[in-house]
Amino acid sequence: MLRISMAKVEPDDKKAIEQRAVFLLGRREHSASELARKLRDKGFAADAVDEVISELQERGWQSDQRFTESYVRQRIEAGYGPLKIYSDMAQKGIQRTLVEQILESTNVDWVAVAADRYQRRFGTEAATEDKEKARRQRHLASRGFLSSHVYAAISKVHDDDRS
Repeated sequence: MLRISMAKVEPDDKKAIEQRAVFLLGRREHSASELARKLRDKGFAADAVDEVISELQERGWQSDQRFTESYVRQRIEAGYGPLKIYSDMAQKGIQRTLVEQILESTNVDWVAVAADRYQRRFGTEAATEDKEKARRQRHLASRGFLSSHVYAAISKVHDDDRS
């Protein structure tokens, strides 16, 4: 594992910045802003970090498009809805238009994703008390599903259970 001791490295040492950036990118994809934040947190100069990230993007080693595609796919598989994905991506510095473009290209059936999440969490038995119904709805809403997805998913699970 590559370790760079910051005691020996100048804040604007582009070689050290690049080594650290490549190390981080080798572990997983990062958005440009996420990568910049991590490098600045290590004590590197912001201007030098920005230059190195631009060079990495030119070489194709860092791509917000690739990061977003990977992250969106992973979050959908984990049972998260579009609102949560938009929120997470905004925190990682990704533009909403890029997220919208990728979500549109994936043709996700959000009701099916919400229904799968609901079934894994609660099974197929319907809630009988209003308090329990509300708790289940809040669970899906907290995972970023629209209210229309929540109601349709719950209906789908219970309709499939009856047939």
